[in-house]
Amino acid sequence: MEILYLDNRIAVCVKPSGVLSTDEPGGMPDLLRAQLGDAQACVRTVHRLDQTVGGLMVMARSVKAASLLSQQIREGSFQKEYMAVVQGVPEQEQGLMQDLLRRSKQERKTYVVAEPGPDVQPAELEYRVLASEDGKSLVRIRLHTGRTHQIRCQFASRGLPLLGDRKYGTAQDYPIALWSCLLEFNHPQTGERVQFFRQPPDTEPWTRFEI
Repeated sequence: MEILYLDNRIAVCVKPSGVLSTDEPGGMPDLLRAQLGDAQACVRTVHRLDQTVGGLMVMARSVKAASLLSQQIREGSFQKEYMAVVQGVPEQEQGLMQDLLRRSKQERKTYVVAEPGPDVQPAELEYRVLASEDGKSLVRIRLHTGRTHQIRCQFASRGLPLLGDRKYGTAQDYPIALWSCLLEFNHPQTGERVQFFRQPPDTEPWTRFEI
C-alpha cells in the first residue's frame, strides 16, 4: 500500500481496490499498522470508500485527530473529489445532481426516490466531463454530501452507470471505475490547509482516456 504522507497525526494512503476501509483483519487500519511495524498503533478510519473502490484515504493516528477530521466532514470543509468512467455521455458537460436517496439495508443498495420519508436523505454532487470515447465518459466529481453509494446511484439513475459496477448496472472484468483522486482538509494539528491528489491507475478502463 502506498503512503503519500505520514506524520504523528495523519497518514494519507492509496487504498487498493478490494480492501475494506474499516478496522478489521485486512482492512485499511490493519494494513497501515503492518506497514508502520506496530500492531498496537492508533489508526482510525474517519471516512470510507466502498470495498471495490480505490484511491486516496486519510487515516487518523490519534483520537484527537480523528475527532477534528470528523468535525470537518460534518461541517463540509473536508473536500473529496473522484474520477469515474460511466457508460454513456451526459447531456451537459458539467452540472449539479440533486436527489433524495433511500438506503435499503436489506438489499444493501441505495435508491433515488421522489418524496421525503424514513431513511431518505438529500444528496448532492457536481460533475465535469473530462473526455468521451466510444460511448463512454470520464468524469470528475466533487461530493457535497457523503451518502452510501451516492455517486454510483445518482449516475445510474440517469442512465449513466459506472463501468464495472455490478450492483447498479454494468459488469466488466475489472473493478468498478471509481477512484478517489483528491482530498483537501485542514491538518488536525497545524490547521494548515492541505491537498493531496493521485491519478487513477494505469489500467482499464482508465487507459482509454488521456488524463
